[in-house]
Amino acid sequence: MSSSPTPDHLTPRTTVRRIASRGRYDRATIDAILDEALICHVGFVDDGHPFVIPTIHARDGDRMLLHGSNASRMLRCLAGGADACVTVTLLDGLVLARSAFHHSMNYRSVVILGKGEAVTDPAEKRAALDVLVERVIPGRSADARGPSQNELSATTVVSIPITEASAKVRTGPASDDEADYALDVWAGVIPLTMLAGEPQPDPQLPIGIAIPGYAACYRRPTGGR
Repeated sequence: MSSSPTPDHLTPRTTVRRIASRGRYDRATIDAILDEALICHVGFVDDGHPFVIPTIHARDGDRMLLHGSNASRMLRCLAGGADACVTVTLLDGLVLARSAFHHSMNYRSVVILGKGEAVTDPAEKRAALDVLVERVIPGRSADARGPSQNELSATTVVSIPITEASAKVRTGPASDDEADYALDVWAGVIPLTMLAGEPQPDPQLPIGIAIPGYAACYRRPTGGR
């Protein structure tokens, strides 16, 4: 449920219409999904052609941060103020129903609509890149070498405000037709999670450098479940 009757980021374009009961409009739900996900998909139009590109993202307060090479068509378009549709999806389970028709998946997703804006101030740009690293692996930015001036100049950082957004969430078992509940067919949910494996040291790592705690104990946040 939303934290207010009409959140600022809820508009006709972001109102969930198909199975409206699954719509979530509170920022706590939206932010938790954005923070747990490692990859988003960015939709935009360039020269009359639609594109959807997967990329790393990070939420920084009320904005989404994207980054990449200056040669990126996506980032060039967004930095120029192009309209964007950013989507994030987390898959939580396979829902097996008694009928093929009612099979489904449990998921949490977010859609953000907005215009991109280039982050050009050098200090803000460095801070944004730190946020991107920290959102993936908290604690890493303090260890890794920061970007050189040449690397900073070769990188584009774009922000998209989270001012028009909504989430859609499905949880629970299958919704079968009433007559099908009597069928002699197993039904239920197969949960799915993202698990981190054991860290694998780089082949050129000098002897004696221990695996840092944030790598050895790496886990993704799961605040939305």
